[in-house]
Amino acid sequence: MAAEKEVTIYDIARKLGISPSTVSRALSNHEVISEKTRTSVQEAARKMNYHPNRFARSLRLKRTSTLGVIVPKLNSYFMATVIAGIESVASKYGYNLIIANSQESEKKEAEGLHTLYNSRVDGLIVSLAFDSDRMKHFGTILKKGIPVVFFDRVSESDGYTRVRIDNFMAGYEVTSHLADQGCVRIMHVGGNMLINVYRDRYLGYRKALEEKGLQYEESLVITGDLSEKSGTETAKKIIKMKNRPDAIFTANDTTAVTIILNLKKAGISVPGDIAVAGFNNEPVSRVIEPNLTTVNYPAYEIGESAATMLVNKLGSEPDGFRSDVLLKHELVIRESSVKKLL
Repeated sequence: MAAEKEVTIYDIARKLGISPSTVSRALSNHEVISEKTRTSVQEAARKMNYHPNRFARSLRLKRTSTLGVIVPKLNSYFMATVIAGIESVASKYGYNLIIANSQESEKKEAEGLHTLYNSRVDGLIVSLAFDSDRMKHFGTILKKGIPVVFFDRVSESDGYTRVRIDNFMAGYEVTSHLADQGCVRIMHVGGNMLINVYRDRYLGYRKALEEKGLQYEESLVITGDLSEKSGTETAKKIIKMKNRPDAIFTANDTTAVTIILNLKKAGISVPGDIAVAGFNNEPVSRVIEPNLTTVNYPAYEIGESAATMLVNKLGSEPDGFRSDVLLKHELVIRESSVKKLL
């Protein structure tokens, strides 16, 4: 069976007895074309099953109307919510998305970047991989003038747009809250300190200890990949400790929830024996018993903001593009950290 011939603007023009350029302008809702003509052209296009040739259009405009997104993992509520925010803005302005998953690997991040470059994306929105501490693989993209917006895990080099929250202040607020509950041996479970979000949360933790007059102990700082597995390993270490912490601040909710489950299995009361607080305010934080104290990280708004910044840049609005956007976070206090009401 022969494939059906693709309908073009020339076919519509012949059917209506008008010029192809008039059809093109009518399909684009150009104001120089009367409403009557626009209506008739669009109706004919619908009946003839016309679909615009995006490839030809991209060659003509030297744009693909496609944005590239690189995230460190897809099996994350936070990242999925950010992507939803990006997509809402992208679709509003007629952009499609190509999403690459670095799987927390700088090597795969570079490979994804190469693939997106070859796909001729108009711009990029990126959250860096767990071990990505160099920016060399972004060199080609930047030299070609392709705009890049970083979110959450960002490049701290000058000249980039960054969308994030104040992780230092958030870490400070969580630790201060635990101290205000009477906790004096507060453990911090964080990620790779080369990544801005984890380093800043740690520094906020240190600052709060200092201001509350609490001693800093290196043995109470554990770093890892913040997975369920590392959370289980951390919990086992805590259970075996002779002098356990009386509070734990983890840099994400996954680790916090895993630690709570393991502590409870070992007969350790949360928050009675050990108070626990996480970060991100993922749905699991409201399911675990006791409900988890955490920091609300406005993921959807971060996605919207990053996409809006990029669309503005692509719309030739460079002013305000090179900036550092800080969105508001919120400390959400729940039962897992509240000792004073016991």
